[in-house]
Amino acid sequence: MLWSLIKILLFIAVVIGFTYGATQLMEVSGGATVTMAGTELTLTPIQLAFGLAALVFLVWLGLKLLTFLVATFKFLNGDETAISRYFERNRERRGYEALSEGMMALASGEGHLALTKAARAERYLNEPQLTTLLTAQAAEMTGDGKKAEQSYRQLLEDDKTRFVGVRGIMKQKLEEGDTDTAMALAQKAFALKPRHEETQDILLQLQAEKQDWTGARETLNAKLKSGSLPRDVHRRRDAIFALSSAKDVMDEGKDIEAREMAIEANRLSPDLIPAAVLAAEGYIENEKPKNAARILTKAWGVEPHPDLAAAFAKIEPEETAQARLKRFRALTKQKPDHPETKLLLAELNLSAEDFPAARKALGDLVETDPTARVLTIMAAIERGEGTDEPVVRDWLAKALSAPRSEQWICDNCQHINLAWTPTCSNCSSIDTLTWRRPPEGVAAMPTGTEMLPLLVDPIKPERGVVEVIEKVEVVTDIADGEKTS
Repeated sequence: MLWSLIKILLFIAVVIGFTYGATQLMEVSGGATVTMAGTELTLTPIQLAFGLAALVFLVWLGLKLLTFLVATFKFLNGDETAISRYFERNRERRGYEALSEGMMALASGEGHLALTKAARAERYLNEPQLTTLLTAQAAEMTGDGKKAEQSYRQLLEDDKTRFVGVRGIMKQKLEEGDTDTAMALAQKAFALKPRHEETQDILLQLQAEKQDWTGARETLNAKLKSGSLPRDVHRRRDAIFALSSAKDVMDEGKDIEAREMAIEANRLSPDLIPAAVLAAEGYIENEKPKNAARILTKAWGVEPHPDLAAAFAKIEPEETAQARLKRFRALTKQKPDHPETKLLLAELNLSAEDFPAARKALGDLVETDPTARVLTIMAAIERGEGTDEPVVRDWLAKALSAPRSEQWICDNCQHINLAWTPTCSNCSSIDTLTWRRPPEGVAAMPTGTEMLPLLVDPIKPERGVVEVIEKVEVVTDIADGEKTS
């Protein structure tokens, strides 16, 4: 619309300019005398101007006529295509002009103008690869999905443009939410161009969403071979997909295969906590506790995590609290200043009813990092030492409003996931969950894991710790009811 207005204004300006110039020439005195074959002509300035314009036009027309006469002469001399080539050159020139203008209109966001120019170019040119693609993209810009899909389907008929057609329809199906069709088209596009990075990424994302872990690993290997993925990233994501495959196999009841895949995932990425836990559980079920302990100890040395401690406890589920405290030294002697190590040691001493040692293990966490889990353990310590009930209740009240401890948080959308998964449950991005603190402003209500010590003796727990746990559960239930209402 704006461009049309500009063209109208330019036309009016040109007319005004010619009118003004003609008026000025009419007012100029004098003229020019032309003598030809004894005949003398006297021309006024305006007649001279029009004469020169007519002469330029006649020269241009003469050149065109000469070109046509040359083509006719060649035709009469046996060149049967000379005249047709003459007219085709003109058509081709107009077609490429329209195509160029259509591409410029598309780049400037004028979809309807681009469609018009594409139709004009299609009339003059025999280049369906170019004109059909321009029509498809212009139709997409104007929101005409049906016309765009028809154009992309035309591109499927030619081997040279088949990939472009498949890719265009695939992206349309993605926008429509038809992921099943989009995945089939992504696989077709991947087969046509295995090294196309965008197609690799789309196919990998869809395979992860559909939990096609075997296909995802194949696509991941293709990305590595094409050089579009660093080797260290490939190893970690391959481990993630192997771990996910192991979980699926485990759900199907194939325990041996699941253990092997979990061990492979841990081998590919020793710092992947869920892989270490699953591999250790596989060794435990296979009655290989030393192998399980070795994996968990190595993983704890990389990054302490409560899931690792819980899996380490499963190695000897029947042991006493004192025996467990001793066996866990393989973990607690590593990274002793890490908050998770301090919390683990405090919980171990808490379950052993050594409350002064538990308080000592917490160190200065109550002052420097008072999370819900820290304050709950502190409440258990106070209760175990026989502190008055109001003091214990005060610690529990603080725990309910304290900042949450580390969670599985998506680096892409900041969504908090209740458990680790290969893809974010909110934005479906791959390998973006990290174990860290929630952003400020997130609701501070602690989870059950934060409110309860991890390693209470399951055989003969002492009543003092059990009472604190029961009290924590009651307070949590009440708080949850208040939040719901």
